[in-house]
Amino acid sequence: MLQDSVAFSGFTVKSLDEANDFYSNVLGLKVEDTGMGLRVHLGGSHQVFIYQKDTQVPADYTILNFPVDDIDAAVDALDAKGVTFERYADLPGAQDEKGVLRGKQAGYGPDIAWFKDPSGNILSVLSD
Repeated sequence: MLQDSVAFSGFTVKSLDEANDFYSNVLGLKVEDTGMGLRVHLGGSHQVFIYQKDTQVPADYTILNFPVDDIDAAVDALDAKGVTFERYADLPGAQDEKGVLRGKQAGYGPDIAWFKDPSGNILSVLSD
């Protein structure tokens, strides 16, 4: 029934203006204001819908992962734009000085670094 539907995900933010600025100017994504929220264009034909909610509570899990070829270059570029990377104590290994969990070297997953949008939603860059 839905196998041909072009599905998309959505999440909430406290401020559409802040989200628009962050996702377009900091992350460099194409963002469209639909009048009801923001349509964010991701790689390929993928997109996500962001809408404002006055009682927004940030997700306590990663809502959006950005695969990258070079995690160090991605982290450095985001850091240069003022992005702060999260530190977590309950990971299977230690994060390095950049905030990257080096999962490939340890044999337990991708290299990954987490950060938050202005509404506190958790995002990541990762490299297999």
